Amino acid sequence: MMIPDFVDVKCSACPIRHRAVCARCDTEELLRLEKMKSYRTFPAGTEILWRGEPLDYVASVVSGVASLSKTMEDGRTQMVGLLLPSDFIGRPGRAKIEFDVTATTDVTLCCFARAPFEALVIDTPHVAQRLMELALDELDAARDWMLLLGRKTAREKIATFLDMLARRSQLITPKGAGTAPAAALHLPMTRDQIANYLGLTLETVSRQFSALKREGIIDVPDRRSVIVINIDLLQNATGDDADGGVVA
Repeated sequence: MMIPDFVDVKCSACPIRHRAVCARCDTEELLRLEKMKSYRTFPAGTEILWRGEPLDYVASVVSGVASLSKTMEDGRTQMVGLLLPSDFIGRPGRAKIEFDVTATTDVTLCCFARAPFEALVIDTPHVAQRLMELALDELDAARDWMLLLGRKTAREKIATFLDMLARRSQLITPKGAGTAPAAALHLPMTRDQIANYLGLTLETVSRQFSALKREGIIDVPDRRSVIVINIDLLQNATGDDADGGVVA
């Protein structure tokens, strides 16, 4: 797969312009960002940042998917999150990264030198506000992930994972808000990586994909593609309830 070339892309033409940390920046602020940004590309499987590494830059994911993970003393590794387009890497005021960041697919980052970006945050309140919104979204995602690992069945985990990918790809709307009839998803992870992320075995992941396919909820043209045939049934399979009541 060719890694997209964003070298000459202006901030005003960026594909994540209205979802990223710069979403509310005006023309003058975008010009200021232009002076401190650079694009970096990472092939699938390569390390973007190691835990504890000095953080010389912060970045927005422009394209591709990266994973956040932590490795324990005995070598065991747990994936603790995914970074999709418009997600932000790094924290102003933090000198080191707290997780290993790995390119799951080919990844392009829009990187900002940390010192001038921190100055921009101080000078530009709506950039600071957007950073807070992104951090709160990340907190919500972490809480959902805790629920997924602690309480959800294997079926609910797989359904939640597919629903999350579809919503983040803006192919469907949140549960209860109306949906499109179908959505075609590219899976950014192998079955083994999905198993690691969801705390399942490879065999269980394969069985649940097959079960959802038999029930007519999804189709699986190949190992890296899923077509969501019935979005309402997929969202029902997540175990989540939009109105707070008990799901019958």
